[in-house]
Amino acid sequence: MWRPPGIRAALRRIRTAVEQLSRAEAESEKAAEAMERAVVRCVPSEPKLSLSFALADGSHKNMQRDQSEPLGRVLSRIATNALKGHAKAAAAKKSRKSRQNASGGESCSGPGSEPAVACEPVVKLYYREEAVAEDVLNVDAWQDGAVLQIGDVKYKVERNPPAFTELQLPRYIMAGFPVCPKLGLEFGDPAGSLFRWYKEAESGAAEPEVGVLSPLSPSSPSWTETEVQERVYTPSNADIGLRLKLHCTPGDGQRFGPSRELESVCRVEAGPGTCTFDHRHLYTKKVTEDAFIRTVSYNILADTYAQTDFSRTVLYPYCAPYALELDYRQNLIQKELTGYNADVICLQEVDRAVFSDSLVPALEAFGLEGVFRIKQHEGLATFYRKSKFSLLSQHDISFHEALESDPLHKELLEKLVLYPSAREKVLQRSSVLQVSVLQSTKDSSKRICVANTHLYWHPKGGYIRLIQMAVALAHIRHVSCDLYPGIPVIFCGDFNSTPSTGMYHFVINGSIPEDHEDWASNGEEERCNMSLMHFFKLKSACGEPAYTNYVGGFHGCLDYIFIDLNALEVEQVIPLPSHEEVTTHQALPSVSHPSDHIALVCDLKWK
Repeated sequence: MWRPPGIRAALRRIRTAVEQLSRAEAESEKAAEAMERAVVRCVPSEPKLSLSFALADGSHKNMQRDQSEPLGRVLSRIATNALKGHAKAAAAKKSRKSRQNASGGESCSGPGSEPAVACEPVVKLYYREEAVAEDVLNVDAWQDGAVLQIGDVKYKVERNPPAFTELQLPRYIMAGFPVCPKLGLEFGDPAGSLFRWYKEAESGAAEPEVGVLSPLSPSSPSWTETEVQERVYTPSNADIGLRLKLHCTPGDGQRFGPSRELESVCRVEAGPGTCTFDHRHLYTKKVTEDAFIRTVSYNILADTYAQTDFSRTVLYPYCAPYALELDYRQNLIQKELTGYNADVICLQEVDRAVFSDSLVPALEAFGLEGVFRIKQHEGLATFYRKSKFSLLSQHDISFHEALESDPLHKELLEKLVLYPSAREKVLQRSSVLQVSVLQSTKDSSKRICVANTHLYWHPKGGYIRLIQMAVALAHIRHVSCDLYPGIPVIFCGDFNSTPSTGMYHFVINGSIPEDHEDWASNGEEERCNMSLMHFFKLKSACGEPAYTNYVGGFHGCLDYIFIDLNALEVEQVIPLPSHEEVTTHQALPSVSHPSDHIALVCDLKWK
């Protein structure tokens, strides 16, 4: 198309200007990439900011300064540090080369004077190519993209870049079991971070400093990169006897922070072979569709109970001692739980450290988020799939505190007061109830009340479990009817009650008479006859298995997933391990099963 000559010339000039600008921007970006980094951490909730950079002499500086301090003071301090670093470098150079003094910068002395003394280097901070005034406060001065100049060296300022606050590998790693690093991230997201896994070359390597965060260093020839570039790595049998190394770069989807490398403390060990849950995983290979809720309830056996002389010699004498060790059991628990691809997981007997150091990293890597409620030495944990649910609210209670102080239980407390011995025993118990209200991420009108508990354990504590269950159901009714009217209920837990007990009868039938034998479960002295009622229509989603707890001296069904029949139905129940699998090593726990309980797993469907 013809255009007047003047227009064509103008367009050429515009194109030329755009090309020059693009080249200038590209060169600027390239120059910025070539710059050293000056990392600034500045958050509103803290009075100080931190500034981290490396001086020309190789020393690394970490400075803590008040956010309200004028910039000039910081620049002056940096200049002093740089001068000290220069002096040290000069002295070192002089010792190596005794024939002359090191000059290392501008000389403050004139001709013929004694050995040169370095001046403080010029230190400036620039933002958008303009020097930042020295009276500007630190909080405003140190902007992302600013340039710090120290002498001839320029640093690109990165304000609050993604960074690891914690990075840890498991202390015990087995072939065939997923390795889930514990990550603490600030200003970043695991999904936006980069991961590369290495394994030690079979020829072996010099003993490294292991198990700690270390700055990025050039890859050693003793490490071989694997093809895995994900957060989780599952070692194969070929990795047995080798260490693992993880190279991580924190990110937020747009930018990346300083990389770190972490080497495993131990070498990969051989796995136990087939586990009790391997066959179950064949039914749970994929995450369910949105219409379903795969639910798991599992007492994972607290380490505080497994690691006692009584446990080793009386409760579980048949179990190999190493299989009771927490590091070993955690591998099995992580693999079992992640293999169920569940949407909701309710766990009992969870040690606080196990929750934070093992379960959260492992399940988070597979798309689940969790909440924890401590009891005394251990507690309850509820996890939910983030792609399906968000946590709307929590309504946890301690049974004895709620019974004494919540008007909701006034009538029940008045009945119990008539029986002082029973009242005292009930109020001594530390059992808790965890209640989480979840909301569908796909349909905000769909909400669900997930309850989780571990009732009192003693075989003669039937009446205590009845009282605890009455408190639990009244509280759940308050949440699901008063606070969130009409939302369905899933109630999971280790109820320490077989189907023949009063507690189970009460839950399923909606009432229990005052003459039920469990009111005198611990003898006539603690008898507390009373009738109880609740208004739910509940069902055991997994039925009444022959047992969910199998130890040397006892086996029976103690665990249940109770569901609200008005709103939910059972799509499928994942078969429990066969009796042959459970008793391969006599009883539970064993080298192939991490707990004395068996997980209940079922797929529920909204009605």
